[in-house]
Amino acid sequence: MTIREASAQWQGTLKQGAGRLRLGSGVFEGAYSFPSRFENGPGTNPEELIAAAHAGCFSMALSAILGGDGHTADSIHTIAKVHLGATTAGPTITRIELETDASVPGISAEDFERLAQKAKTACLVSRALAGVATITLKASLVAQ
Repeated sequence: MTIREASAQWQGTLKQGAGRLRLGSGVFEGAYSFPSRFENGPGTNPEELIAAAHAGCFSMALSAILGGDGHTADSIHTIAKVHLGATTAGPTITRIELETDASVPGISAEDFERLAQKAKTACLVSRALAGVATITLKASLVAQ
């Protein structure tokens, strides 16, 4: 099977330090810090990268499931919102909201919703994040 990697470098204390995240492919490298992770400071954070991974994985899973049912999407656009909250265990990803809009010729809204829910369950990232208490999906079929 394929192996993917990314790396993180951190220097300094938790609140005053700073770091860089880098994808193994080299297509992304960005700064992260306490403010970018737990406040609204500039830079990226691990949760944002999880959101990107989840949105990308879900979109591909939906495309595959639609194809398996005889449908080809003209387009699929997915946003993943990762909620970071406080629990007794400490900062925790408490919820992920997936929102997808797709243009799929010849499919009913009911079939699209059913297949989108199936994709949410089948997505590799959804399965990897099974410890997240709630992963929701809002799926909208774009009118043809």
